[in-house]
Amino acid sequence: MQRILALIFIFGLSGCATLTNMSDAVGDLFKDSDNSEPPAELTEYQPEIKLQVLWDESDGVGTDELALNLVPAVAEGRVIIADHDGLIQARSLVDGELFWEVETDLPISAGPVIDGDLLFVGTSKADVLALNTRTGEAVWKHRLSSEVMALPVVVADKLIVRSADGYDVALNRADGKEIWSIQHSIPALSVRGEGAAVVVGDLVVIGYANGKLIGINSADGAHVWETSIAIPRGRSEIDRLTDINGTPVLSDDIVFVSSYKSGVNAVTPIDGEILWVNESISAYHGLSADYSYLYLSDASSDVWQLDQRNGASYWKQTDLHQRRLSVPAIYGEYVVVGDFEGYLHWLSKTDGRLLGRIEITDEPIVAPPVVVEDMLYVYASDGTLAAVKVLMF
Repeated sequence: MQRILALIFIFGLSGCATLTNMSDAVGDLFKDSDNSEPPAELTEYQPEIKLQVLWDESDGVGTDELALNLVPAVAEGRVIIADHDGLIQARSLVDGELFWEVETDLPISAGPVIDGDLLFVGTSKADVLALNTRTGEAVWKHRLSSEVMALPVVVADKLIVRSADGYDVALNRADGKEIWSIQHSIPALSVRGEGAAVVVGDLVVIGYANGKLIGINSADGAHVWETSIAIPRGRSEIDRLTDINGTPVLSDDIVFVSSYKSGVNAVTPIDGEILWVNESISAYHGLSADYSYLYLSDASSDVWQLDQRNGASYWKQTDLHQRRLSVPAIYGEYVVVGDFEGYLHWLSKTDGRLLGRIEITDEPIVAPPVVVEDMLYVYASDGTLAAVKVLMF
């Protein structure tokens, strides 16, 4: 399994790694023969639900075949997307009608994130942009020290942004002026990508490439607590990868976080105490939650349902093994994941069985789908945006 992940990640390793480190790590990794597993083939099944694409649009380049954090954002009857060429579009949730589009001419790498009248994106050139949600008009731009890969988050009047070189920066939401900045050490070698912070009152909880989960006071950036979720072990740099790349999830006043090396953890946001750990699951994408359960796609693209109270597994769906699944979305009584061939798969919350699937495109669906009432919106890596609905038989 580790060899498989290395193949996926090797071109997305953070720039902090030296060529020597990378060469040594890869050499260690492939001393033995490769044991990669092929993606599971899609098999015949009996559909239990009918799925319909109500509309779809394909403009722009999407992620341009790069590992970026471009996601659909929804507000005020519109869905807004961005691509790596700098195109930002706002479309109607109902029929996909174009409300506005803006060419920023910047390589957008994260976003958009919507907060009221403003939307925010980060770029590969270290810029953070704020635009008017209703018109797309530029409001402000701020230059950081490195690429933005995590989705920004809003806490009161502040925008918290993470840069790839280990800085967390708080900007004034209204004008983009810096309020505070802190830096965290990052390993010599780390997986490309970062999860967003999760907001708990005045606290922001962030997972880092060194395996630590840290609670930070949003007012001044001061550390409130620090917990080691994953501890580096092993001889090579790749063996010692401990990245927490998925965004933590807050549910019922508990923070849940997944990592490749240390499974799924439940943590109290007040002091960072670990309540339970399920070490049997290796996951790096992140997870989702409803009122009682957690849902995640593990490192082998098997889908799990876990009890939030103790981490116990209720079911595991293996029919989509190695299909490079997205973080699951919760759609009523269904769990929905996208895969590397552009399919959406709809699973039962009750037992994980496959209820339906539909092809959106022939390119990967990496961004988690977004659910709004009885509609699901999906943004694929090739720039395809689609609205999907369940029609019962």
